[in-house]
Amino acid sequence: MRVLERFDKTQELDLEPLSKLDHQDRQQANEYIHGIFRRRSYLDFLISHFSSIQLEEMEPFFRNLLRVGIYDLLFMDGTPDYAAINEAVEIAKKQISSKTGDLTNAILRRMQREIESLPKPDFEDRNKLIATTFSHPEWMVERWVKQFGEREAFMLMQANNQRPSYYVRVNNLKTKTENFLLRMEKNDIEFEESDWLPGYYKVNSINPFRSKGWFDKGVCFVQDVAAGFAPTILDPQPGESVYDLCAAPGTKTLLMANLMENQGTILAVDIAADRMHKIADNAEKFGAEIVNLQRADVIEERFKLADAVLLDVPCTGTGVLSKRADLRWRRTLADLKTVVETQAQLLDAAANMVKRGGRLVYSTCSLEPEENMQQIEKFLAEYDNFELDSLEDYLPEEVLIEDGKAYQTWPHKHNCDGHFGVRLLRVK
Repeated sequence: MRVLERFDKTQELDLEPLSKLDHQDRQQANEYIHGIFRRRSYLDFLISHFSSIQLEEMEPFFRNLLRVGIYDLLFMDGTPDYAAINEAVEIAKKQISSKTGDLTNAILRRMQREIESLPKPDFEDRNKLIATTFSHPEWMVERWVKQFGEREAFMLMQANNQRPSYYVRVNNLKTKTENFLLRMEKNDIEFEESDWLPGYYKVNSINPFRSKGWFDKGVCFVQDVAAGFAPTILDPQPGESVYDLCAAPGTKTLLMANLMENQGTILAVDIAADRMHKIADNAEKFGAEIVNLQRADVIEERFKLADAVLLDVPCTGTGVLSKRADLRWRRTLADLKTVVETQAQLLDAAANMVKRGGRLVYSTCSLEPEENMQQIEKFLAEYDNFELDSLEDYLPEEVLIEDGKAYQTWPHKHNCDGHFGVRLLRVK
């Protein structure tokens, strides 16, 4: 409740309080937090319908208590209705007042009685109606409906509201793929091997891997298969000098160390000091011995030329709204403009780090054209010493766009996160 309350007040998602919980309680708390973010507009619509108090007049703690109670009733199959209501009522009495407890009881019990015939949003404003039904901000709905049409936009938003699936990638610096497969089979872990990239396995939950200590031992790491596309098309070779810019938390760095068989050098660069520690920890834990670290502002700092540069830029994150449901409530249309400007500056800086004959990969976890192909078109109009390279030898045809010279994945089409990327060759 406190995590949700703080988010309402500051727009910051701080999950640190969950670290004090045991594994099972932490898992359940995460389910509530991210589930409520995925359904927030709809939950608020129901609160407004069943409460005599206006939503904006409620204290953040009380508002989030009702969100949790309603989420319990509608989406948590393992919780009996009476238990969900009683728990919410007791929390309200203890944390706020006896009167608030009575009000909580009245709202939730009224909703329970009508649960088979709950009201549906019926706003005249079409964007507001869609935004409330699918729990996405109105500015995002307006853009996506205009870009894709309503049917496609609905499918995308529905995909964003599903519990996400996860991929684990075997770390071949610590174990062989066949040994990792034996580990999963021995422990009755259900998995589905990816057809797109070697070493990636789709799993229902990462909890078994965590409980076995395999992440701590560096045996495997969590990485969506589409997030592996950018290092794959960079195609770093053993013995090369490679830069990973905006590198934190370092999972793409780890994949490149795997691809390079721990031969050569990778310079992982990030501007945030606290995030550098994460990269360092991961490099040591996963045996990525060729990784060096540098805290720097890529736009301001000067670097020597490298054989290959990976630039996974900061972005709006609209391709990962299932895993990062909070982002939809943090991002604004103004943020999009700001981030596009920053991306252009980073791309300009990265281009000046590539040797003649070298390559530069630009990637995002965004679905927005301004951050993706439009950004690249502007870059190529200015830089005549770079050209787009074909990705047909690296990635499956179903994710390729722009005549095979870019990739774009979609949550509702490909059952993975939404990622974009291109490979740019420096030709002179």
